[in-house]
Amino acid sequence: MAGDHGVTAEGVSAYPAAVTPQMVANFLRGGAAINVLARAAGARVVVVDVGVAADIAGAGLVARKVAPGTRNLAEGPALTRAEALVAIEVGLDVLDEQAAAGLDLVALGEMGIGNTTAASALAAALTGLPAGAVTGHGTGVDDAGLARKVAVVGRALAVNRPDPSDPLDVLAKVGGLEIAGLVGVALGAAARRIPVVVDGFIAGAAALVAAELCPRARDYLIAAHVSAEAGHRAILARLGQRPLLDLDLRLGEGSGAALALPLIDAAARLLDEMATFGEAGVATKEGLVAPPVAPVPVN
Repeated sequence: MAGDHGVTAEGVSAYPAAVTPQMVANFLRGGAAINVLARAAGARVVVVDVGVAADIAGAGLVARKVAPGTRNLAEGPALTRAEALVAIEVGLDVLDEQAAAGLDLVALGEMGIGNTTAASALAAALTGLPAGAVTGHGTGVDDAGLARKVAVVGRALAVNRPDPSDPLDVLAKVGGLEIAGLVGVALGAAARRIPVVVDGFIAGAAALVAAELCPRARDYLIAAHVSAEAGHRAILARLGQRPLLDLDLRLGEGSGAALALPLIDAAARLLDEMATFGEAGVATKEGLVAPPVAPVPVN
């Protein structure tokens, strides 16, 4: 899911907003990190424009733009409640389309300059932690930039007063269109009993909103990794998730989720194909030995 953020006007990112459509074009060409990692894992990449602030086109793009980016969350709500709902519906629709094409599990990935600021605001609002505890360097701002970013997140919370008992209110006021789209993907997958592999900080923020909206969705989440961003551990703690990997990643795109796919596949294969002690005729700690059982052929 890709979308832009009006809060970039506050100087919270080391990169200009123009990078969002440029990276989306790179995804479509197959040249980004997520494309390489997805090919290695045998996964397909689905690129959705749910809120990029530029006209983009390309083979394979799912064009479902709700708005050309969000408003500046430091000055007022990033989205209306209706816009947030429409973006969630985009995620639900995309998940349905992909499920119809065959879907074993879905990994959440995103692109949107400024979205670590939105994720920090979401994390602060939903965990109750102060802005400084959940705000990090993002794509690489310096210490002065980090201080400015923390102040912007604090201002966004003070101006918007998001209600943590109403996750949709929080999402609309301080979230993003790509984040809302991922909320829909997570909810749609959980409804179909499809596991959801959660990438880093921004995808984690989306998963947290989804779980706050529907607590049973937690059972379908798999935390791929814990990122270098300050707020990600707080999100994982709130979700009750233990990450599979800890590699100090901060790229986004779903790259950490793609790295975790072979590990998840290995776990599933062990459950399906590995013989128990009883099936293998191996002695238990009580000294009992069962006759070996012929393994079930696996195609």
